[in-house]
Amino acid sequence: MSSTINGPTFDEVFRRVRDSARTKKPVVGLTHKFYKYPARFSPEFVATVLECFSRPGDLVLDPYMGGGTTVVEAVARQRRSVGCDINSLAVFVAKAKCTALNASETKALLAWALDIVPALNYMTRSTDPAEQDDRLKNLTGPKVRAVKKIICLALESIDSLPSNNAREFAKCALLNTGQWALNGRRSAASAEEFRARLGATLAEMVGAIELFGKRMFESPSIDAPILIHDSAEYLPTHPFFGSGNRVDLVITSPPYPGVHILYHRWQVDGRKETAAPYWIANRLDGQPSAYYNFGSRKERSLDAYFAASLRTLQGVRAVMKRGAKFVQMVAFSNPGEQLDRYMWNMKQAGFAEDLLSDGRGARAWRDVPGRSWHAIQKGATMASKELVLVHTAV
Repeated sequence: MSSTINGPTFDEVFRRVRDSARTKKPVVGLTHKFYKYPARFSPEFVATVLECFSRPGDLVLDPYMGGGTTVVEAVARQRRSVGCDINSLAVFVAKAKCTALNASETKALLAWALDIVPALNYMTRSTDPAEQDDRLKNLTGPKVRAVKKIICLALESIDSLPSNNAREFAKCALLNTGQWALNGRRSAASAEEFRARLGATLAEMVGAIELFGKRMFESPSIDAPILIHDSAEYLPTHPFFGSGNRVDLVITSPPYPGVHILYHRWQVDGRKETAAPYWIANRLDGQPSAYYNFGSRKERSLDAYFAASLRTLQGVRAVMKRGAKFVQMVAFSNPGEQLDRYMWNMKQAGFAEDLLSDGRGARAWRDVPGRSWHAIQKGATMASKELVLVHTAV
């Protein structure tokens, strides 16, 4: 690869992509702070890849979308975009990040935050039989009870909002605040702290979605992203691609071989798992974590992982233009055993590597930023580094 679509030399591309991948800047801007999705991209990395490998109007795909960073950045830079994820929570979050609101919706949301949220009272009787919801397993202890009750009351109160978009937006604000109040904390926030945080969070999110809407409407030819709740292996059967649309650029981060991440649950009250995010978003979580990670953590051979990975990569290749770039970040629990196998999957799916290296034959690695406290306690494991790969569809 001597140059990119926009003309820089290979060395310039390597330096820009490597530096953006290794940035330690916090995730900020547009709607990126709506929810802290595990293993999320740096917006700076996505923006750099977009600028190096695509033009305005091109079609960009993230087949393992997660929190939607790629689709947000693509729309903001006048690219058409498609996001795909098997996790319903990922699709919910991405949709909230990319759905512009009208003036009456933002007015109603701010009024809800100002008038309704401060009045939510733990002693108020709730009509929601939350205790019977399987998604609230491990969310019954005294340390978390007050926050759960306020969330329950807040969910009941959003029926007064004027549209489904406004109600979904309020749920995303509750998801954001609930994560802050409950996930990975020794002690949950108090009801008073939760109410104050929820009001401030929603106001900040309204400002962010207004900015995003302005950026999106700067280019009338660019629609909101197409968001697909399905496995990437089925992309070729989706009507959008069935009508002949083909992808110019893929930017993504797949599940990592042998690395199991809670993409869908919180850890509360001593690291007990709860599917409360699905309760808040009103989405189903009917699959174990192995489903989201391409295999069980108990399987040593990782045969199930690599079989699932190959199927999805083949699905992605089928909807890409020949010569289109596939840029990804991936980590391995054991790179010595797994990297070659992963690269074989890429080749079998129809991709050739563009060796993005430091000029000495070494690929571009980066330290994983923002690791959770229990990951930090384990130290610099092999999975604490991510690899940046660039491939071309052949």
